[in-house]
Amino acid sequence: MSLQIEELDDRVIATLDRPEKRNAIDQQTVDALHELCALLEQTPRTLILTGSSGVFAAGADIAQLRDRTADDAAKGINAMAFIRINELPMPVIAAVDGYALGGGAELAYAADIRIATPALRIGNPETGLGIIAAAGATWRLPEIIGAARASEMLLTGRALDAEEALRWGLVSSLHPSDELLPAAHAIADRIATNDPLATQYTKRALRTPRVQHPAIELELQAELFESPEKHRRMTAFLERKNR
Repeated sequence: MSLQIEELDDRVIATLDRPEKRNAIDQQTVDALHELCALLEQTPRTLILTGSSGVFAAGADIAQLRDRTADDAAKGINAMAFIRINELPMPVIAAVDGYALGGGAELAYAADIRIATPALRIGNPETGLGIIAAAGATWRLPEIIGAARASEMLLTGRALDAEEALRWGLVSSLHPSDELLPAAHAIADRIATNDPLATQYTKRALRTPRVQHPAIELELQAELFESPEKHRRMTAFLERKNR
């Protein structure tokens, strides 16, 4: 299997596992990502995405990519999977070690939170291969790090090292390799202490176009104000405060 899945009550850990290909994303991986999304759409949980053998994903599988046609491009094979990842109800955490290039970088961009190791190398070399980064980089990356920096990355095709990625806000923290997954779990632990519905609605508001604000917040907040969990949590807070 190109994607190893570990299910826990409040989270799922998905590990890209094609070490002989540096976890390059092939059609089997894309199919497995769609199966994973179906699982998490039905039973929302936080997702931790990571890679095996000190690599996140060194790109799309070039052998498959070389043989794809215009009709394949129009299908957005990788793009549709990454959009589905991004739109999962609960947060997605990318724990990135080593190379995250091309499609691997675009999968990381689709996460809500990215953390990495000092070995990180992340970028999009697609123009050097005669194509563009068409699985989300041209619109997600400007949202994450700003238009000027995204333009530099995508037009030159250069990869950022870990310190640059941290400085530019592409990742939020760096951890030694053996502490990367524990750090991702610590973030998932923090998320798990919060109300799942409020977390899902916060993610939905974050993903809503600016033109629909503040209407989306008012709609979602109105629902949460009627939630028994809101009353329970606020009552517990007041009782702790008054002790």
